[in-house]
Parts: sequence; C-alpha cells; structure tokens
Amino acid sequence: MFEQRDDKSVALSAYRDQRFKGSMREQERLLLTSSTLYIGNLSYFTTEEQVYELFSRAGDIRRIIMGIDRFKKTPCGFCFVEYYTREDAENAMRFINGTRLDDRIIRTDWDAGFIEGRQYGRGKHGGQVRDEYRKDFDPGRGGWNKVVAARDDYV
Repeated sequence: MFEQRDDKSVALSAYRDQRFKGSMREQERLLLTSSTLYIGNLSYFTTEEQVYELFSRAGDIRRIIMGIDRFKKTPCGFCFVEYYTREDAENAMRFINGTRLDDRIIRTDWDAGFIEGRQYGRGKHGGQVRDEYRKDFDPGRGGWNKVVAARDDYV
C-alpha cells in the first residue's frame, strides 16, 4: 500500500515546543514514546474527515484535533492526530509525511501529547506564526499574510 522508507523518517526533528511545561529532557522522553503527531501545512479548507481518511491508512486513530484561529475560531492549517499505538504513529511518519492532502504537501512531526489550548494558533493575529511572515499569496492558507491583509483592510 505504501512505499517503504527508512527509519530516519521516524526520528525526532530538531523542533521543540518552547511553551512545553517541563524540562527538555521530559519533553524528549515524551516525544520518544508519544503516539501523537502534529500535522502541518494543511489547507485552511481541509476537513477533519479528509485528515481521518488519509491518516487512518496508517492505523487506528484515537482522535483528531483540528487547529483553529484563536480569535476567529476558523481553521488555520494544522492539526494533531492521536493514534492508539506508537507503531501506528510511526507508520504515519514513514508513509504519510511529505504526501499530498487537499493539493498541499503536508508535514508530520512528533508531538509530546495534546494538551487543551494547543489547538489554537499562536500567532499575534490568532493563526499560525508562519503565516504572518509569508510573502507570497497562498489561497490554501488564507491568501496574503495576516499583516498585509490587515493593512489592506485600512486602505
């Protein structure tokens, strides 16, 4: 069903959540045993059902938490996928990371485990920080970056 990839695909990335409540060692321990994935670069129009359809191919999903804009409560391009087992999460890392969903190449990364409140975008304007610095027009991520969009509202 999926092409075989090497085990580097399940290795931890260099990213660490700077808002993690605990030590770096504790965060690393949780990442090494977690069955939760962060999914990034989603279209703002991607639905939970689409995420489920793709990621359930890697194993049984416990739940999906869609990321939303902190102020508007609208999708903002990321989600968390919790599997029942680490093995299923590893399959998703191996076989789904870098594939297309809703015409976008998605990224998967290990997450230390979902905590209430993390479903909200952390950017100054409520969405994801990365979208506030984007310089190109990206219709799948809300158009122009939030700063340009806000400036254009006043023109």
